[in-house]
Amino acid sequence: MAEQRLRSGEVVRTGIGLGSAIAVTISWSLHKSLLWVIIHGLLSWFYVIYYAVTR
Repeated sequence: MAEQRLRSGEVVRTGIGLGSAIAVTISWSLHKSLLWVIIHGLLSWFYVIYYAVTR
C-alpha cells in the first residue's frame, strides 16, 4: 500500500512539472514576458488547457 502511494506521488509531481514546463514554453513564445511566464507556470495545466481550447 505504501509503495502505491509513493508511485502516485511521483506521477503527480511529474505531471505538475510537465504542465509547468509546457505552460512556461507557450507563455514565453507568445508574450516574451517574465511576469507572464511566472503566472502561467503557477497555473500550469489550467493555462495549457485554456491555450488548447482557445487556439
